Amino acid sequence: MTARKTAAKKTTPHATKRIPLRITDTTLRDAHQSLWATRMRTKDIMGIIDTIDQAGYYSLEVWGGATFDVCLRFLRENPWERLRMIKAHAPKTPLQMLLRGQNVVGYKNYPDDVLDRFVELACRNGVDIFRIFDALNDVRNMEQAIRSVKRYGGHAQGAISYTISPVHTVEKYVQLAKELQALEVDSLVIKDMAGILSPIMAEKLVSALVRETNIPIQLHTHATSGMGTATYVEGVRAGAGAIDCAISVMSSSSSQPPVETMLAIFNETPYHANLDVDCLRKICRYFEDLAPKRAAKNMPINPIDPDILVHHIPGGMISNLRSQLAQQDALDRLPEVLEELPRTRADMGYPPLVTPTSQIVGIQSVLNVLAGERYAMIPEETRNYVKGQYGRPPAPIDKKLAKTVLVKEKPITCRPADMLEPMLPTATDGVPAGLIESEEDVISYCIFPEVALEYFKWRAMPTEERPDPPVVLEQQKEMEEQAPASAPEIQRLLTNEDYRELNDLASRVAALQLQEFTIRRNDLTLSLRGSGVQMGSDIAPTAPAPASAASASPTSAPKTAAPPEPAAIDDGTPIPAPLNGTFYQSPGPGKPPFVKEGDTVNVGDTLCIVEAMKLFNQIKAPVAGKVLRILSQHGEPVQKGQPMMIIG
Repeated sequence: MTARKTAAKKTTPHATKRIPLRITDTTLRDAHQSLWATRMRTKDIMGIIDTIDQAGYYSLEVWGGATFDVCLRFLRENPWERLRMIKAHAPKTPLQMLLRGQNVVGYKNYPDDVLDRFVELACRNGVDIFRIFDALNDVRNMEQAIRSVKRYGGHAQGAISYTISPVHTVEKYVQLAKELQALEVDSLVIKDMAGILSPIMAEKLVSALVRETNIPIQLHTHATSGMGTATYVEGVRAGAGAIDCAISVMSSSSSQPPVETMLAIFNETPYHANLDVDCLRKICRYFEDLAPKRAAKNMPINPIDPDILVHHIPGGMISNLRSQLAQQDALDRLPEVLEELPRTRADMGYPPLVTPTSQIVGIQSVLNVLAGERYAMIPEETRNYVKGQYGRPPAPIDKKLAKTVLVKEKPITCRPADMLEPMLPTATDGVPAGLIESEEDVISYCIFPEVALEYFKWRAMPTEERPDPPVVLEQQKEMEEQAPASAPEIQRLLTNEDYRELNDLASRVAALQLQEFTIRRNDLTLSLRGSGVQMGSDIAPTAPAPASAASASPTSAPKTAAPPEPAAIDDGTPIPAPLNGTFYQSPGPGKPPFVKEGDTVNVGDTLCIVEAMKLFNQIKAPVAGKVLRILSQHGEPVQKGQPMMIIG
């Protein structure tokens, strides 16, 4: 008997009997993380949460993932307060979060005491269901989280991070499921973070899990490859009892499949979700109005990305990767990064691309492309990964890469968290008095010390004196970049030959009696009217000047201007920033700086850190000498190529 028939025999009753289908709504977490680079505000959520609570969902995914970081870093909001507000207005529906195992909601492993206290406070503030995963599917990094969730009365859902590689097989995934079952998880989820789980493989994998375990199974996928809807159908028919969806306007592309579509499909089967369609319509209309204000401006036109089956970048990462490349003035190099990424992933032992390994592999690929040489820049996170501090990679790491990073060291073989000392007893030493207001603040600081401290300082200011949150500055920059080009900008971007050709085209427009004709020229969109192209009376082109009206707007943002050169330094070697990012003189709050002016350094000594794209790049001394001047301020932004200090 085939696996499909076996599963069907177990799960398919008489046609007249309805089978409950549980649907988790991801609109308030994964959907906007995937489509809006996690820029949904708490006020956006509160404007519709009461209706969402009435829709009849099995659970609402509202917290975890990147939302914690972005609340503090960009929105200047308290993620704990967001959770409490949602719980107060959604008492009917269980709230769910994505927990990164030993990484909690950060990008590295944290000690057991921090993880345990985080889970306790999350339960106290409103989380009911914890979806627990590890980026390497290393169960050692999940066991403490599972124990803590069950200790404090939460539902522990163990996640299988799905990926495709020579070492990832159905048998390996079943073995992982059995390890999670031994830890007494309450349910399992197949977490297809990139949208690469095909309908056929969904049927095979779910059938195998149904056959080999006795745990409720949920399916999570993204619509990036276009397979998500069919994947859910085959997975549910094989025995999965729950799926993740988003409201239609917040679905598809790199988000989840639309809930309305899945309801229509399953209404013709024995499976029934029993959602309130009127509520869904209200929710959809709400986000239709909100989306133009929040949607990421650099999303691709094509909602289907066939290359996802090659590069495997998950939905949440792809939008952030575009944003991060744009911050480096290198969005045009995205195709090169997507070609490099599978090579880097293979070198690193085929890790599933989910936070934090998606960031580590993705940003290492970016650095390989931007530097022009593979592994010329290796951030601290890549080094720690190769050392085994994130856990066991699925396959051996490339020997050349391992030798470059390890030199003569040996990678660790124990549970990585066993090497970490408890953090809570001294967690807030050195934090200025009055900034910590609650136990939740302590945990926020443990996980994101620099980011949380910046938020605490901002929060402590009188309301009228607080500067705009970074997200507002992002919006202002986008508006400036989308503003129509001035006549001098047009003159700079168009050559004299362009002017002659455009005037000739304008004459043809007039001859055809057309009111307007739009063409693209040198990254500009120009609207030509029959009388020609006018640059403006204050412009004096070097060629014969065109003489009539035209409007133009740039379709791509101009490159960031080079930073001003600092004052001359006597015979010193400048240390430039390798990327646009944030300069840090010390490894963390309250810790001494790596170097001070007057210090003597040797080749290879760490001088500072440039945080870029969520990873920390330790900048090493290229020469021996004395630190003559430090030109950048701790915590301040730096631009690529900007001298940060001088060694002489």
